[in-house]
Amino acid sequence: MSLEGKALSWTPGGPLVLDGVDLTPRPGAVTGLLGPNGSGKSTLLRLLAGVLAPSSGVVTLDGDPLSSVPRRTAARRIAMVQQQADTQVELTVADVVRLGRVPHRRAWAPASAADEAAVRAALDRSGLADRSRRLWHTLSGGERQRVQIARALAQEPRELLLDEPTNHLDIQHQLELLDLIRGLDLTSVVALHDLNLAAAYCDGVVVLDGGRVVAAGEPADVLTEDLIAQVYGVRARVARPGPGEPPHIRFLGVLGGPGDPGAPAAGS
Repeated sequence: MSLEGKALSWTPGGPLVLDGVDLTPRPGAVTGLLGPNGSGKSTLLRLLAGVLAPSSGVVTLDGDPLSSVPRRTAARRIAMVQQQADTQVELTVADVVRLGRVPHRRAWAPASAADEAAVRAALDRSGLADRSRRLWHTLSGGERQRVQIARALAQEPRELLLDEPTNHLDIQHQLELLDLIRGLDLTSVVALHDLNLAAAYCDGVVVLDGGRVVAAGEPADVLTEDLIAQVYGVRARVARPGPGEPPHIRFLGVLGGPGDPGAPAAGS
């Protein structure tokens, strides 16, 4: 079993942000969390991580309510990579990655040989071994995101949650990062904006709109022209190259906007 959300709702004393959301990521697979800004993706990830408590519904870990799982146990199992992390402290890359070992250590206990081995393995896996002594603040955005994933890997989790990890990255770093995530063999849930990247890298996708799940399944089945129009308000053409190949989406314009080929001509 793994991580699961059942009928999750969240109301932070105001508008309903999530409304009865179910999410069951397939173990060992990459699940893409899609939807426009404000659809509830970040909130859902925080609920799954235990950072927020649901207003109703339940998050379970191996069938047990996450709220009943000891915090240290949950922290060893579930790692979360936020959209952006920053610090004014002069930490090296290795220092940041060592933070992932906190759930495995007693308070004030020095790092063990097992901790240092996990840090080295995470740096190697993330392609950062040669940058372990670099200062965090000297890194590029892509390198910082890779370090955050290395920190998460040092936790030795079974579930990995990532909130728009490709945000603000150039195309090369987006692809490198998603290649890394795809090769981890963890149960991963990743919030993405780019539908073509989701189609290429995710085993399954869940689409949120207005705090509700409007579609879920394999990208080729879910990412249709009708769904893109309904959820994003955009006219698109979805090309399907062949069996086993991800769909490719070409955006034509905002529905009813000047770039929309289906919109009536001006003055008509």
